[in-house]
Amino acid sequence: MLKALYILRSDRFELVYGPEERAEIDKLVDVYAPPQSAESVRGNPRILADAEVILSGWGAPVLDAAFLAAAPKLKAFFYGAGSIKAIVTDAFWDRGIVMTSAYAANAVPVAEFTLSQILYSLKRGWYFATTIKCERRWVTKATVPGGYGSTVGLISLGMVGRRVRELLKAFDLAVLAYDPFLTPDMARELDVERCSLEDIFRRADVVSLHTPWLKETEGMITGAHLASMKPNATFINTSRGAIVRESELIEVLQRRPDLWAILDVTYPEPPVPGSPLYLLPNVVLTPHIAGAMDGECRRLGRYTVEELRRYVNGEPLRWAITREREALLA
Repeated sequence: MLKALYILRSDRFELVYGPEERAEIDKLVDVYAPPQSAESVRGNPRILADAEVILSGWGAPVLDAAFLAAAPKLKAFFYGAGSIKAIVTDAFWDRGIVMTSAYAANAVPVAEFTLSQILYSLKRGWYFATTIKCERRWVTKATVPGGYGSTVGLISLGMVGRRVRELLKAFDLAVLAYDPFLTPDMARELDVERCSLEDIFRRADVVSLHTPWLKETEGMITGAHLASMKPNATFINTSRGAIVRESELIEVLQRRPDLWAILDVTYPEPPVPGSPLYLLPNVVLTPHIAGAMDGECRRLGRYTVEELRRYVNGEPLRWAITREREALLA
């Protein structure tokens, strides 16, 4: 059996790798030492000498030249979390080690959270609830887009964006999509209307952002985009705060109290003390909760177990990440 080691934050180990997952992993590989952390292997790098497989998650070590020198037998790294950007290096890719991630499992709760906010926003739920609470009075019903015949705009159709689109198929809504890689055939398959970024903001009742944070996408969403939104429209960001020009977003929301922004991410995160985002009545801030939390994290472990089984059995991997693909993932 392949020699394996767990390396991740101790407070995340049980969260991701529960008893059932660990029992299945024990049938596939020989876990030859207790769970480790990035700190413990730095203090005792000799423990890496026999590792052929590493099972990891949040708090994974940076896979730099020093780490790799201590792990000469390492063949595969299974990351039971989302983005690997913070841990991979050129030295890792140059070694040709297999890398897989449970990012697809993390996309599930993000898409579910997004769906909940899209549907709630189409009823202007945050407007009514917040106004009643702040003004301490009953608010007369106002016009809402509603959940029939309204338009939702999705920006980027990666793993999360596509899953949101699939969830939306259960509802009577028109879906617009902007993605530079979206072909006409793909648009027909997904049943979305291809349009420009400018058109999405002008036409949609709710716009949901799912773009990965790349150098090319920083500041992609401008104040002009937001200012062009329909009356009472909503902007949702569960992607990355740096994709939005935050100062311009704030300025537009101050001028347009009819618009709403639901922000699960900001830049910086959290917002700086005194940021208007804390006080604007038409902003809903959540502390990056869309991704896997608590019991949802066990899905990450489940995806990791299934991928490990494929690897051990010599089957094609479903969630393998290459150097080229890593650059495209959020």
